[in-house]
Amino acid sequence: MRPVLASTRAELAAVLGAHRGVGRRVGLVPTMGALHEGHASLMRVARERVGDGPVVASVFVNPLQFGAGEDLDRYPRTLEDDLKVCEREGVDVVFAPSVDEMYPGGAGPDMTTVEPGALADILEGESRPGHFRGVLTVVAKLFGLVRPDVAVFGQKDYQQLALITRMAADLCLGIEVVGAETQREPDGLALSSRNRYLSAGERLAAAGLSRALRAAQDRASYGLPPARWAAMNVLADEPGIDIDYLALRAADLTELADYPEPGTEGRILIAARVGSTRLIDNMPLQF
Repeated sequence: MRPVLASTRAELAAVLGAHRGVGRRVGLVPTMGALHEGHASLMRVARERVGDGPVVASVFVNPLQFGAGEDLDRYPRTLEDDLKVCEREGVDVVFAPSVDEMYPGGAGPDMTTVEPGALADILEGESRPGHFRGVLTVVAKLFGLVRPDVAVFGQKDYQQLALITRMAADLCLGIEVVGAETQREPDGLALSSRNRYLSAGERLAAAGLSRALRAAQDRASYGLPPARWAAMNVLADEPGIDIDYLALRAADLTELADYPEPGTEGRILIAARVGSTRLIDNMPLQF
């Protein structure tokens, strides 16, 4: 069945009101659209968590999380195709508001925003100042509008997932935040809406990102320096990749000693440009 399309707050409240009347759990999958199999996997996780309760997918390209010179204007907007993905995955409601509907007072400097804390100043936050303030603000608004029991996000945006989880706990929102595994192409490239920007040659080079992360995984038991060297050795053979950062961190993104205690769980995270397209990826590490 085709999902109900709500484009205003009032429409969203009306359709969710009927579902809440019978006490079902509500699941939310926030997206910026241009949906692919990675998003579809999040919808399936949401369905598993809420059973016969409603699954809501939001489709909103959030201007607050784009900085100057980033790809806000060219970010793909494919609502009709997105609705087909949602229908296939059994989503009940698609919330696709306009910018004015989401930010009725304007997204200017006088607007109340969510301050994400120190974790937002490293890695992606250092490369994209203000990005996570925009992310947490729109997610908080979606939480308030949908009032989900469960919200599902992908682990590909690992730092974002960590910040949203922290926000939900720190602000006592009573929402279970679930991180779903990254979905990949057969050659390992993480699925992303931005992959469509890559030329054929760039697409081949981009697969080097996941190869580098896997090389680090294979050497993690020897410590951080060997794991880092293994990743950089792979990337050295990929001249089409311009590295923004390559970081090995604890699972909570704090700093690690070069040789962590056995059993320590970590994460390797990378951001790089392939041509004009900026891609991110990460994988778990076991020391």
